[in-house]
Amino acid sequence: MTSPTPAGLTETTSPPDNQAVEAINQVFALFRLNYHNQYYAAWSDAEQVKQVKRLWLDALDAYPTAVILRAAQHAIENSDYLPTLNRMIDACHHALSDLGLPSPYDAYREACLAPSPKVEASWQHPAVYLAGRDSNWFFLANEPEAKTWPVFREHYERWVSRAARGETLKGPERVSISPPEETVPSPEEQATHLARLRKEIGL
Repeated sequence: MTSPTPAGLTETTSPPDNQAVEAINQVFALFRLNYHNQYYAAWSDAEQVKQVKRLWLDALDAYPTAVILRAAQHAIENSDYLPTLNRMIDACHHALSDLGLPSPYDAYREACLAPSPKVEASWQHPAVYLAGRDSNWFFLANEPEAKTWPVFREHYERWVSRAARGETLKGPERVSISPPEETVPSPEEQATHLARLRKEIGL
């Protein structure tokens, strides 16, 4: 009863995310255009397409929408055959890996377990740090997963989308405190200083 919901699974009472629904609709529209004959051979009627879309929506729930669209585009560009759901899951996994990004739940775990100070932690990708920062570190550390995971995931998907569009994300800037520079006075300065010191003490 107290165990967290595994990554990739959603509670049956949760409504589907509008962006995820739109992403799946875009994927199927791309497939219909690029694999026209295969598409209609695989999914012959509108009711069947609706059921298949729901299946794909649930199965790809673990991946940000930008990654799903990137994976679909990759499939179209690299295969003459309509992708199966299993191949789409693999393509999503590779799309994340190509960007150097962990899965959303792995990113969430990394953010929650990272030691303080967070700016000094070693992050797998800047998106993980940025999503954790935006979620509020205190909130992540002190509230249950049921509350923190959806918040983190929303922020993480936003940063993943930016990375997928080609933006270079910057992680925390580590501020190094350098010791003050000690400048050695020149011989002339030393002589002047010594003369002043002698005058002050009456030598």
